[in-house]
Amino acid sequence: MSRAPAPHGRTGRPPLTSRAQILVAARRLIDQDGWEKLTIRRLAAEMGIGATTLYHHIRNKDDLLLLLLNHHIEQIERPQLPGDPRQRIITAATAMHDALAAWPWAAEVLSADGFVGLLDESAMWMVEAIVAGADDYGCTPEQSVDVFRNIWYYTVGEVLVRAHSARRRDEGRPFAYRDDLDPSRVPHLAAIGVRWAALAARDSYPQGLRTFVDGLLAQATSRGVG
Repeated sequence: MSRAPAPHGRTGRPPLTSRAQILVAARRLIDQDGWEKLTIRRLAAEMGIGATTLYHHIRNKDDLLLLLLNHHIEQIERPQLPGDPRQRIITAATAMHDALAAWPWAAEVLSADGFVGLLDESAMWMVEAIVAGADDYGCTPEQSVDVFRNIWYYTVGEVLVRAHSARRRDEGRPFAYRDDLDPSRVPHLAAIGVRWAALAARDSYPQGLRTFVDGLLAQATSRGVG
């Protein structure tokens, strides 16, 4: 008597799983539902494998997120960095902004001091370019770190605010802008009124970045001279 076929996926050699496949599946889940809902169990189910198999490649969710971040950064095409220190900082910061804007969840995961120590060296080139630009401009090591950290805070804040605003619009619950403000109490806001939405939607990051960098370098140089 011939043996009845076994249920699909229950017999034979388990399918080979590569780290690249894991990253693709994880990114698909994050793009679909957000990084907060990503779990090892859910990722395993998405790939049709057991969670134990995933643990042969990754230690935990934090490890997976770092692998995703490093892979994302490594895929970004590096711009030609100018020789002028100020322009180098602006170019690297713009690349950093664009990378985060393309995948805003990365900004949320990295929104804590000390994240630089978690990245692979190959993924640190934007940080290195900004710090090196500040150093070549004449900043001390402490001032160079300050330059990067302030640019980082400005960039992450801009990316997250725009990403969260877009998410609320997509969900059909955008913030309402007031058109009934009392001019005697808040005259300037009352004059702007609902125009605030259109004004806030403009892309002011490039202009703000240049102004911010000029102010940081001037302040750092004056401190260094003094």
